[in-house]
Amino acid sequence: MQTKDAALNSQIDPASAESFIAEKRIGERIKRLRLKKSMGLVELGRHTGLSASFLSQLETGRVVPTLRNLARVAMVFSKDLSYFFETEPHTLFRIHRKKERVRLPQTGVDDPTYYFESLGYMVPDRQLDPYYAEFVPLKKNIEVRPHVHPGYEFLYILEGELEIRHADKTHVLTAGDGVYFDASTPHGYRCAGKVAAHAIIVTMHQLQSPQPAMNLRPLGAAMGAKNSALNVPSGRPGSTTIPTPSRTKESLQVEP
Repeated sequence: MQTKDAALNSQIDPASAESFIAEKRIGERIKRLRLKKSMGLVELGRHTGLSASFLSQLETGRVVPTLRNLARVAMVFSKDLSYFFETEPHTLFRIHRKKERVRLPQTGVDDPTYYFESLGYMVPDRQLDPYYAEFVPLKKNIEVRPHVHPGYEFLYILEGELEIRHADKTHVLTAGDGVYFDASTPHGYRCAGKVAAHAIIVTMHQLQSPQPAMNLRPLGAAMGAKNSALNVPSGRPGSTTIPTPSRTKESLQVEP
């Protein structure tokens, strides 16, 4: 009479076992761990007691690993055995086609000084927001008010000239120039040439500790009650304007 374990083993098809190993891509996971540590096959062999040739075959799927061998590899990289059998998370990959993007104007003004397109609107829970922006020449002496927002910002000029004011200093960037700065410092931009300036802007989020409620409103909206709710359209960059001597109450600007 067969024991219970023998009965179970007799039901396992070797081909199915190999298919399971291939599906879990164990060899690829081992190779990823090794390369992340900049470790060669010979070095990994010294740590595990397995030969470099065997490890090579293991990574390429030419041999089926035993649990004992997997345990040796897992211990080298401080992983649990379950690491090799858990379902891998889906890799984030989103393409934003030019024809599918929406060109939006500066919000809340009759004469926009810039237009922007979100390059990451399809990415959920994103940690940074990329934009394509066009800054048009100013038709009149428009005051560009500084604004702030948590985190950091990177801007790369594709063409044209763009004036950037950061704190109390003003800089003019031309095609090929890039700038990385602390976005919690007051900053603003304006086209510095006679033709439009085009740029890629990336704002990076930064977690903040809870702050007391502020009287914020979308740019250009009328001031409401003191406890009015913040309502910024999804997918648009947001920032808080800096009060000027002539304005004691300012608002949330929808600007990169």
